Amino acid sequence: MTEPDAPAPTAASDFLRDLVRRDVEHGTFGGRVQTRFPPEPNGYLHVGHAKAISVDFGIAAEFGGRCSLRFDDTNPDAEEQQFVDGILEDLGWLGFTPPQPVLYASDYFEQLYAWAEHLVSEGLAYVDDQDSDSISAQRGGYGKPGAESPFRDRSPQQNLDLLRRMRAGEFADGSRVLRARIDMQHENMQLRDPVMYRIRRGRHHRTGERWCIYPTYDWAHGQSDAIEGVTHSLCTLEFDSHRALYDWFLEHLPLPFDKPRQTEFARLELTHTVMSKRRLAALVADGTVDGWDDPRLPTLRGMRRRGYPAAAIRDFCSYIGVARTNSRHEIELLESFIRTELNRTALRRMAVLRPVRLVLENWPTDAAGEPVVEWVEVVNNPENPADGTRLVPFAGELFIEQEDFAEVPPPKFFRLAPGREVRLRGAFFVTATDVVKDSAGAVVEVRATYDPATRGGTAPDGRKVKSTMHWVSAAHAVTATVALYNRLFTAAVPGEATGDPTDDLDPASRELLTGCKVEPALAETRSGDVVQFERLGYFAHDPRQPMLFHRTVGLRDEWANIQKRQK
Repeated sequence: MTEPDAPAPTAASDFLRDLVRRDVEHGTFGGRVQTRFPPEPNGYLHVGHAKAISVDFGIAAEFGGRCSLRFDDTNPDAEEQQFVDGILEDLGWLGFTPPQPVLYASDYFEQLYAWAEHLVSEGLAYVDDQDSDSISAQRGGYGKPGAESPFRDRSPQQNLDLLRRMRAGEFADGSRVLRARIDMQHENMQLRDPVMYRIRRGRHHRTGERWCIYPTYDWAHGQSDAIEGVTHSLCTLEFDSHRALYDWFLEHLPLPFDKPRQTEFARLELTHTVMSKRRLAALVADGTVDGWDDPRLPTLRGMRRRGYPAAAIRDFCSYIGVARTNSRHEIELLESFIRTELNRTALRRMAVLRPVRLVLENWPTDAAGEPVVEWVEVVNNPENPADGTRLVPFAGELFIEQEDFAEVPPPKFFRLAPGREVRLRGAFFVTATDVVKDSAGAVVEVRATYDPATRGGTAPDGRKVKSTMHWVSAAHAVTATVALYNRLFTAAVPGEATGDPTDDLDPASRELLTGCKVEPALAETRSGDVVQFERLGYFAHDPRQPMLFHRTVGLRDEWANIQKRQK
């Protein structure tokens, strides 16, 4: 890898694109390229899905093909319309617009059932009366042979009758299943007579109560691909062992198109993060986080609320590319893309998170004895001159950060201290003269003088100062709440030591600061906008709560530091 603060996305080839390119050149699938993104609507999308989306939609676009959005909605117990709506919203925010109509596996329930009857009639599927625990036990394990079901040799006529009665609702939930009749001794566990249908009464978000048997993911997935005419079924590596079953089903069915080809690639994993939808749902359910859009989560909703730009996520996914083996990327690499994008696009503003009052003793007053208000010109974004400048009010009482003043400064402390002169951003040089303390001895006010000749932050005699500090005029300050974040998990690989990621949760992963003082322009920030708080980092205005800002990412280039240490 290179060592930029802003790694640029690359368009380098990878094994998936090489595969598709060869197929196109050789006329496989008639030269067509059709992919699909098939989320299950049982939760919201996370950044791992963003990589899959980039691969599925990206490859289709690069080869003049089509990528559909298909919801694999085969489990009525876990799926909800809110997740369908949320996934559509997240996909649009990420910058991908699927062709219409949006597709659903539930659209194919009749065809899937008809094909199930076909397999039963061919002696390739049977109804099993055993419960799930018995079936699981009989499957054996790796290196341990399986045992055939006592119901495996029913005649096709018996199985067809039972299957139709299952569909008609004659049997209780869990009392029977339909299984493919393959090989109980196969070394691939997926081929040991997998379950195709379960009896499961429940209201489906689209089909209502029309069905009481539902296809398993493995039975529905490949067949849905075939119905739609998918050519390249691109999956993450956990489906590698499922490919033989994917192919077996398709080989034994009268398909309307050529058989799709499943190919697997490495999923996206990040340090200090869990990507399991089940674990994310558990964090939401037990109240560890505030919801699926908690800014500490790797969900696209959480990242959007935290201020991650969609463009930066897309660039990150492009940069890491497509690999054949799983690996874990440092979250600092993703943050470097976030920082780079925001450095280019985010307006600069001044905010004081832990304020202490700074009083300029020689500041002038008007005829009525009120402090004069100066308006100083400050650049909105030095990276983009087109963003222009703004005027910020400056008067005799200001707020500065508590950590920017030290009564007894430690070594290499260059900010404000008694007798020391510093620059206030865009305004004047000031020199601390005295302090006011509360009854506990804490500094609550710093007294200082300013040099009127240094207006704009430059001394006419050419003298230099070692520190430039941000500030907010006390009389014009707006009060805000700011959320600061650490990693949700302290360990780089959550759960690696104990097997339980929750053992590595950081109870102090969020710090909420109230009473922060910010410049007036921040009151006009639109919800969802991200700005740079000068010297502090990038912060996103919460889309639901006015004057709540989430820290998006800091200013320090942690990724570059990691690379230096690795070298």
